[in-house]
Formats: sequence, C-alpha cells, structure tokens
Amino acid sequence: MSNVTYKYIRENKDIQTYISHADAALSTIGYTEHSAAHAEVSARTAHIILSSLNYPERVCELAQIAAYMHDIGNAVNRVDHAQSGAVMAFRLLDRMSMPAEEIALIISAIGNHDEKTARPVNPIAAAVILADKSDVRRSRVRPPVREELRGGGVTDDVHDRVNYACVRSNIDVSEDLSAVVLNLTIDEEISSIMEYFEIFLDRMVLCRKAAEALKIRFELIMNNSKVL
Repeated sequence: MSNVTYKYIRENKDIQTYISHADAALSTIGYTEHSAAHAEVSARTAHIILSSLNYPERVCELAQIAAYMHDIGNAVNRVDHAQSGAVMAFRLLDRMSMPAEEIALIISAIGNHDEKTARPVNPIAAAVILADKSDVRRSRVRPPVREELRGGGVTDDVHDRVNYACVRSNIDVSEDLSAVVLNLTIDEEISSIMEYFEIFLDRMVLCRKAAEALKIRFELIMNNSKVL
C-alpha cells in the first residue's frame, strides 16, 4: 500500500497550482468554477458514495484522490482535458512512488470522467463520475454574473442560470443501499427544470450508467418530485 494519502494530495503545492491554473483558464472562456472548491466537493462525494457501499477504505481514498485531481487537464486545454489530466496525474503520482496498481485505477477514473468519452470502467471511475456531475450549485457561477443574477437580472448563459437556480444540492446513497440519489431544489423563477435537462441530460445518462456499474440505481429528485 502507498503512503500517498488524500491529505497529502490535497496539500501538495504542485497539484494546487495545476488546479488553480486550470480554473483560471476556464474562467477566461466563460466556464463555471472548477477551482479547489469543486475538487474538494467532488472528492468528498466520491468517498461518501463508495464508503456507503462498503468498499474498502483504501479504495474510497483512491476515489477521493482521483476526484480531487480530475480536472487538472484543463490547464492544458478544455478539449480532451480528461485524457490530458490522466497523463499529468500519472507523472505526478509516479514521482511520489505510488504503486502502479493504484495509479492505474486513478488515471482510468480521471480519463473517463468527461461525458463525451466517459465510461465507468471501475468503481473509482463510477464514483468520480457521480461526484463530478452532481456538483451543481450557485456558488459555481462566477462574478460579475453572480451579482447580476442575485440582483434579479438575467443572463443568456443557460449554464450560469441553471447553476445559480440550484439553491440546494445533495447526493447520497439510500438507506437500503439500492440507489444513489441526487436531490436538487431549483428556483424556477430563475431557470426551469426543462433547462436543467437541456444542458445536463448527457450527464444524467452517464450518472445512470455509473450507478449501474456500482450495481445500484441512479435517482434524481427535483423540487421534491422524483424525475428519474
């Protein structure tokens, strides 16, 4: 077993730098927040999902590490960022002397998180997909758009509207361990539920496949109504 822990990864200055530069690059092209906040939310959710399903603690920690690092490839380019990130993660983790077996699981998860090319190839990849795609929240909308929306203004960017309209988001495994449930509260005066599906349908389909890979169901509840 490796001595490379999630705590070590989270505090690693090089990884922090890549996450920061990736987020800055996405900011210039109008994408929502992909900073350390998104990395930490994703890592926490990935760990919760696998630990709730009674996976070994080290597997849960590897999911944390993969989820924390999953977007570093955006420092290279948004296009194919999952594959770029996997290559970057390999170099970083190999230099830390992490065992090849663990590196393989992590880079497979990172390389398979973007909905255009993703597949839940292992439980860690499935957990990262679910964690990443479920992180919808208004704090991901960047200023000054956030202030504009807060003041009752409108924006043409549907991604900003949908994220800002999401006033509550929670994902967890059901008590009977039969489903992973994403529960959202959407302010429909800001964005409609239909708009959510217009931009996130591919992500929800991928979440369903990820849940199936974990041998459970994916359920989506919006405004207290079961949608999927």
